[in-house]
Amino acid sequence: MVEQQAETNAGAAMVDAEPLDRRTAIGLSVTDSVLARIRSRLPEFTGALQRVADQVLSAPEAAARATIVELAERSGTSPATVTRFCRAMGFEGYSGLRLGIAAETGRSRSAGWTVDIGREIQPSDPLDRVLDQIMAADTRAMHDTAALLDLAEVERAADAIAGATRVNIFGASGSALVGEEMQFSLHRIGVPAWAWNDVHEGLASAALLRAGDVALGISHSGQTRETIETLAEAASRGATTVALTSFPRSALAELADIVLLTATQATTFRPDALSARHPQLVVLDLLYIAVAQRTHDRAHAAFQRTAQAVDGHKAGKGAAA
Repeated sequence: MVEQQAETNAGAAMVDAEPLDRRTAIGLSVTDSVLARIRSRLPEFTGALQRVADQVLSAPEAAARATIVELAERSGTSPATVTRFCRAMGFEGYSGLRLGIAAETGRSRSAGWTVDIGREIQPSDPLDRVLDQIMAADTRAMHDTAALLDLAEVERAADAIAGATRVNIFGASGSALVGEEMQFSLHRIGVPAWAWNDVHEGLASAALLRAGDVALGISHSGQTRETIETLAEAASRGATTVALTSFPRSALAELADIVLLTATQATTFRPDALSARHPQLVVLDLLYIAVAQRTHDRAHAAFQRTAQAVDGHKAGKGAAA
């Protein structure tokens, strides 16, 4: 009884957060990837709710078969806590959560995505098994990202970039590498874009932005201080701000005008921050193509000119006869 009362107090704030409204606001529905949604909300959970989330993510197929009492026992909580967790995830009750997980794990098995997902890679594992595990994890992450991504938000970001006089891209560490890929793509089609990974240079550049410009901040966690600071500076100057992150309620996401979500599937030696790279690139590729569609004639001409400019430097071309 004492434990249940403590869990009730710890979980009350989560339940009162109106999860259905927030889910709709970020483009999610009950038919989206349940496990991806749980992962994206993990930083919000504490105590008993976090234990339920961890149990579901660690053994989703077992959770889909378990009764509410069994799941409560396995997570060291109570049926009331499991019910609160279901409500926080947008389900009316436990049956909805079970059905969602069962449908998702069933699709994963039929598509071959579950091969070795979650299993630790051992030093003695042959490379063919490691390859299968990486492919399965990345495939799952891509499908989860497609389920989480709000295409209306991509449209808004593409419209803003297509009409921008300047695009600044901010990120640190691995996110900086992803940002440089986006800058390269936009530059090839004539969009004035710069990628910054130094916080001083980024802040100075953000301070020069104005209305009509776009600032894109990339951070898997959405908690990287340097990226948050540069995006906040850009926002204060009137620029349209876009966040690419895996956590819809992170500080970066809350700051941005437009939020683009990704999902991850960690593997050994590739924790979430590293495994986020491929889903991030997919979302940015989609955004790049959407911008190219909106600036078709200009983009096509720029791409042709830039391709011709470097053509002579390819092996076997431009050599004397």
